[in-house]
Amino acid sequence: MVELIIGTYGLICWLVFKKFRLIPVNAYTVCSAIMIGIAMIGILGLLLLKYQPASSDGRLYTVTTPVVPQVSGQVIAVPVIGNVPLREGDVLFQIDPAPYKYEVNRLEAKLAAANTNLSQLEKRLQAAEAARSQAQADVLASESEYDRQAQQQRDQAEAAMGQVSSQLSLARKDYVRYKELVEKGTISRQKFEQVAEQVERLEAQLREAKATLAQAEEAITGGSASLQSARERLRQAQAQEEEARLELESQSDGVNPDVQQVVAELGLARWRLDATTVRAPADGYVTQLALRPGQMTTTLPLAPVMVFVHDEQPTLVATFPQNVIVDLKPGLEAEIAFKAYPGKIFKATVSHLLATTAEGQFTTGGQLRTATAATAPGRIPVVFDYGADIAELKLPGGAQATTAIYTEHVHVLAIIRKIILRIKSWENYLFLP
Repeated sequence: MVELIIGTYGLICWLVFKKFRLIPVNAYTVCSAIMIGIAMIGILGLLLLKYQPASSDGRLYTVTTPVVPQVSGQVIAVPVIGNVPLREGDVLFQIDPAPYKYEVNRLEAKLAAANTNLSQLEKRLQAAEAARSQAQADVLASESEYDRQAQQQRDQAEAAMGQVSSQLSLARKDYVRYKELVEKGTISRQKFEQVAEQVERLEAQLREAKATLAQAEEAITGGSASLQSARERLRQAQAQEEEARLELESQSDGVNPDVQQVVAELGLARWRLDATTVRAPADGYVTQLALRPGQMTTTLPLAPVMVFVHDEQPTLVATFPQNVIVDLKPGLEAEIAFKAYPGKIFKATVSHLLATTAEGQFTTGGQLRTATAATAPGRIPVVFDYGADIAELKLPGGAQATTAIYTEHVHVLAIIRKIILRIKSWENYLFLP
């Protein structure tokens, strides 16, 4: 393009100076024409690079997943075919499952034995619950029989105490009345002493009746020997039941810890057995397939056995120098020239600029970071959106392209950039094998 501009300017100078002789030829006019041409080409080039930038390192990027098996073992089957479309869940390869089947069988047998012990504990708990229920029935029967007898004794003691209390009340009234009469000399002292003796006798009977009532109350509260024995048997049965229940439920939400441990180990073993069949993580295909039956696989993430390419639209990315990114923003018009399609120009738009670059990252480590070298490129990746015309080309990941972005500033220069891009596209016809 520079050659074209210089040739066009030279043609204009030839027409002005030589053909039509509009300006006389002398040292001043010739030097002026040369300086004006150099300045014009320089200014034009700077404006073109700044406001209508282009990049020759555009490339299509495809998302890939390194396939690393989750278990180790010998590969026994590789049914997948390279570069053939796959659906999510299709089998990629099969690892020998025999060692993992043996582990599952061992843990299933161990779980059956643990469940047998658990069943014995359940039967022991059921027997303890039955013994406790029988002891409760015995206590209720003893309490019923004893309460009836003790109640009768208490009722009799209360009746006797009431009768003695009434008699004592009358005797005390007679005692007061006879005391006044004997002091007046109306009755004999012998009669008065008889009344006093009767009061003392009734008071003694009242104390005895109270003691009998207290004994009856105490008997009701404490119970008889048979009742106490029944209650003791109930306490022993409850303790045995609680011991059996705690042993059964143990300490983990009602599940025996031995059984829980075996169940967890069995679940892990079954997961490993299922992981011997490696499946496609998504829709896509496997490329550059080199895995064969008989090879050994490991779970090291640094040793993948194949590469899975996701069935997604490749991302078009090109890098631009930092002195032009201020004017770049999403939505700007862009044009693409792929090396695979010489002479063809495709439309695109700017999607976004990546937020950071490899030169701008800062990671933790045991050593201090050195400053970025002055020669570091520091180019900013720009992501482009493109339409069906590019998607239908089915270009492989890594396809190279030249990209041009047309900004809103000095937009008249966009025509020059478009001409340059098309010349670059035509140059793609020329290549060395």
